[in-house]
Amino acid sequence: MFCIFLFSRAKGGILTNYLFQFARILAFCFLGEICHAVLPLPIPASIYGLLLLLAALRFGIVKLEQVKEVGLFLTGIFPLLFVPAAAGVMELWAEMGEMLLPIVIAIIPVTVLVLVSAGRTTQALTSRRAAKKEAEHD
Repeated sequence: MFCIFLFSRAKGGILTNYLFQFARILAFCFLGEICHAVLPLPIPASIYGLLLLLAALRFGIVKLEQVKEVGLFLTGIFPLLFVPAAAGVMELWAEMGEMLLPIVIAIIPVTVLVLVSAGRTTQALTSRRAAKKEAEHD
C-alpha cells in the first residue's frame, strides 16, 4: 500500500510528483545543452536552460506547481553543490598562491559591485511594489 502511495501518478504520489518535477527541470537543462551546442554565443548551457524554464513559466507552458517542490529542494541544497568546486580550488592552492594578489584585487571590486547592484535592485523593486499598492488603494 505504501508503494502505491509513493508511486501512484493518478493519486499524486509523493515520489512520483518529485520524479516528474525533476524530469521537467532536467528537460530544460537538456534543452539548454542543445542551445549551447547549436548557438554560437559564449553563454553557458545552464543559463540557456534557466532562461528557457523562465520563459516557459512566464508564458504558462509550465505551471509553477509543476516544478515548485523540487525547485525549493534544489535551492535548499544549493550550498552543498559547491563542495566539489571548493575541493578543486583547495587542490590548486599552490598554483593559486602565485596569483593571490590579482585574485584578491579582482574579487573585492566584483563583490562590492554585486552587493551594490543587488541592493539597488531590491530597493527599486520594493519602492515599485509600494507605489503599486498605494496606487491600488487610492
